[in-house]
Amino acid sequence: MSDAASLVIALIARKIGRKPPDAFKTFGYRRSETIAALINLVTLIIVGLYLIYEAIGRFFAPQPIEGWTVVVVAGIALIVDVVTALLTYTMSKNSMNIKAAFLHNVSDALASVGVIIAGTLILLYDWYWTDTVLTLMIAGYVLWQGFSMLPKTIHLLMEGAPEGVSITDIINVMEQVDDVVSVHHVHVWEIAEHSTALEAHVVIKKASLPEIERVKTDLKRVLHERFKVSHSTLEMELDGSVCIDTRQADSHRSEA
Repeated sequence: MSDAASLVIALIARKIGRKPPDAFKTFGYRRSETIAALINLVTLIIVGLYLIYEAIGRFFAPQPIEGWTVVVVAGIALIVDVVTALLTYTMSKNSMNIKAAFLHNVSDALASVGVIIAGTLILLYDWYWTDTVLTLMIAGYVLWQGFSMLPKTIHLLMEGAPEGVSITDIINVMEQVDDVVSVHHVHVWEIAEHSTALEAHVVIKKASLPEIERVKTDLKRVLHERFKVSHSTLEMELDGSVCIDTRQADSHRSEA
């Protein structure tokens, strides 16, 4: 049932994520998919830990297999799990949310495979140890997948810089634009998966308003082309002026 529940969570989050921005959620609802991914990954890890607990328990107290019915039922469940996994596989390549649900499908499919193999070997040869070994192998795979994706999900929720994006590179590219003197107070994060935002203070040479707008347009174009920044907020400062934010920070430090 965990795969069905995870898929429902993923699809609901996907529907919510498509809602447009409003006065309550000015950046939109797309991060709901990241939250859903976090929920599904945490439950996946819990499933993996529970499998280890079950495997150890069965090692010391083997459970009898109630005939071939268990194997047949596991085979039917495997078919359902494989079909569901195939339906979500394509979308899982570009969506952290769907991938987390896909991993639940895979874990359930592997569990069905384990029941089929272990059940058959126990019924034919009384190899009860195969149940423990296969369960531990499945649990190891589930935990590896869950823990490998979890840091990326938390990183996005913590508004960390997108993977492969260097703040130093961004500043260097921005400072190469004509009439830009320097760049500071740079913040870059992902509003949602594949949607990068940036804010920065840009010091420019003294210029007229049309020239300032030209510089801003050039900067936004470069940021989009080089770093796929879809939302940028640039505060323009004239060379020689004092950054208000820096001055306020210095004031706070002196008061402390």
